[in-house]
Amino acid sequence: MTEEKVNLYQKEEYLYDNGLKLVCGCDEAGRGPLAGPVVVAAVVMPPLLRIEGINDSKKLSAKKREELYKVIEKNALAISVVFVYEDEIDELNIYQATKKGMLEAINKLKVKPDYSLIDAMPLSELKMPHESIIHGDAKSASIAAASIIAKVTRDHYMEKMDFKYPNYGFARHKGYCTKQHVLALEKYGPSPIHRKTYYPVSKYYNESRQLSLFDIVKTKDK
Repeated sequence: MTEEKVNLYQKEEYLYDNGLKLVCGCDEAGRGPLAGPVVVAAVVMPPLLRIEGINDSKKLSAKKREELYKVIEKNALAISVVFVYEDEIDELNIYQATKKGMLEAINKLKVKPDYSLIDAMPLSELKMPHESIIHGDAKSASIAAASIIAKVTRDHYMEKMDFKYPNYGFARHKGYCTKQHVLALEKYGPSPIHRKTYYPVSKYYNESRQLSLFDIVKTKDK
């Protein structure tokens, strides 16, 4: 084993040695983008399986993520994926939307975990033994597996949205705030999948509300 593998599997091995054989990893993708959903994945991997190259999805190339996605999907004991869409993100805020998605993803697993490892988010409402780990996707193989499932699933979704809304370049930036994305917003305005509460998207809705109020005042003056 390399040092990386020992580090990533250390938490799981401790749990396995203490009789907790069904360990769930939970992570999300898409908290930061201006458009599209946040996608949450929960994954339960077999205790003895060691996957070559598994890591935090942000540290992997797109090609490597796709390869590992297939390996995880083939070997996992259970996978649950939850989409929390932009309207709910706007309504709840991204923190609460992510929390809701994580609780739902873990509770929807077809195999009930003995223990859950969660990336960063405190989940006091979760009715099972669990631990939230800061930067958990770089410290736990189970969380890393969930991060890969979430990231690849979301990327595929945003590529589909690129066909539906071709003016924004979603296939390239996946909804994140790049220069290309901001220029497209300036030219075309927000699409239906943009998050209205995220700046600079929010300024278009603020401007439209201000214009609407101004028009009402003008109408009354007449």
